[in-house]
Amino acid sequence: MKKGIHPEYNYVVFRDSSSGTDFLIRSTCKSDKTVTWKDGNIYPLIHLDISSASHPVYTGEKQQTKSEGRVAQFNKRFGFAGSSSH
Repeated sequence: MKKGIHPEYNYVVFRDSSSGTDFLIRSTCKSDKTVTWKDGNIYPLIHLDISSASHPVYTGEKQQTKSEGRVAQFNKRFGFAGSSSH
C-alpha cells in the first residue's frame, strides 16, 4: 500500500444513545470525545442514534407482518373491488 493516502484505522467506541450499549470496533471515524474502556485504555467516543442493539429488525420488537400483497393494498386504496377485464 502507498504510504500517507489511507485514513488512520484505529479502535473507536460507538455508544448507542437509545440502549446505552457500547461497542469497541476499529474504524476510520474520529471524535474529540473520549471514554475509558474496560481494558483501561482511552478511546475516541462516537454517539449513535440507533444500532443493532436497539433497532427493531435486530431486537425482534415491533415486527410488522404483511397480510396483504401490494396489488391488494393498491386495490383497497383506490377502491377497486375486483379485477376488471377490458
